[in-house]
Amino acid sequence: MSYEHPSRDEIKQLLLDTQTIAVVGLSDDPSKTSHMVSEAMQSKGYRIVPVNPNAASILGETSYPSLKDIPFPVDVVNVFRRPEHTPPIAEEAVAIGAKALWLQLGIANEDAARIATEGGLRIIMDRCIKVEDSILLPNGKS
Repeated sequence: MSYEHPSRDEIKQLLLDTQTIAVVGLSDDPSKTSHMVSEAMQSKGYRIVPVNPNAASILGETSYPSLKDIPFPVDVVNVFRRPEHTPPIAEEAVAIGAKALWLQLGIANEDAARIATEGGLRIIMDRCIKVEDSILLPNGKS
């Protein structure tokens, strides 16, 4: 399978339509990239839902052990895990009815992309959601 990113316009529309972002691998350590990116997205108005079985809450939000434990809809699943861990995350993202699977900068996995695509999700790999949001929506979502 040859993977291609959605167009910039499609990514912009996805971000405009997104309210809730589940962050798999969100660290409670403020010095970690996952924490900094999620905090920045939260400050721009997105609801961040931590997915980390080792933390009770992060950034003021309840942390869940897995995607399937989140009791409300999620728009985007943003992943800060090594590429080899992403196919099961893609399966869970499909199972919970997310709109998109977003693998952060430096993370790409063709199996995860295939699972997400076949499950009807948009897939973005090897890009930072914070950078894309800053470029495409510099003045926020309004």
